[in-house]
Amino acid sequence: MEGQQPLIELKDIYKIYRMGAEEVHANDGITLTICRGEFVAIVGKSGSGKSTLMNIIGALDVPTSGTYLLGGEDVGHMSDNQLAEIRNKMIGFIFQQYNLLPRDNLLENVELPLLYAGVGKNERRERAMKALEKVGLAEKWASKPKQLSGGQQQRASIARALAGDPSLILADEPTGALDSRTSREVLDFMKELHREGNTIVMITHDSSIALEAERVVRIHDGKINFDGDVKEYASIL
Repeated sequence: MEGQQPLIELKDIYKIYRMGAEEVHANDGITLTICRGEFVAIVGKSGSGKSTLMNIIGALDVPTSGTYLLGGEDVGHMSDNQLAEIRNKMIGFIFQQYNLLPRDNLLENVELPLLYAGVGKNERRERAMKALEKVGLAEKWASKPKQLSGGQQQRASIARALAGDPSLILADEPTGALDSRTSREVLDFMKELHREGNTIVMITHDSSIALEAERVVRIHDGKINFDGDVKEYASIL
């Protein structure tokens, strides 16, 4: 990472929930730097704290304490409106369940983040079509989500993530709802996006999926217990 520009800088991040008299440290002093252009998998079992960390990285939540800089901006203490603006401006989300609007066609679904960002209609449409072309779905632009296979729906959600030209693509269990062949296609596509210079952070509970990234960060009991390249991670499995 030497000489590369940090995109994500987490320093001493705690996320503490109170359950009655008990304190639960979902994130327990996490320090992590991810540079522009990296493809990082954050892996951990259910209850490890990886989803909490994803919510903080994705500006969906703020830490109880610690510092989070995204592209040099201090996200850790922003208001809900400021967080929404950061999400829209800087982050493209890929979700396990696609989160496509069933009544809208693919073009309208892909346009949505651009609509929230106040992009004009013509430019919005052009950028959305380019994103659909990139994922091989341009000819399906008028289709509704239910007319597509799971793999096509996930590619449409990738197009939506790309349309806003985000600094970070955040993928939450992106293959969780797909069969093995379609999962392979989606992972290959994400690798291609990485080769094109995109920064990708992928959250997964599955070590075999984590091995598709370049770098693996493993979370256990709210702490990082491994951070290294994928070959090193493969050797300890």
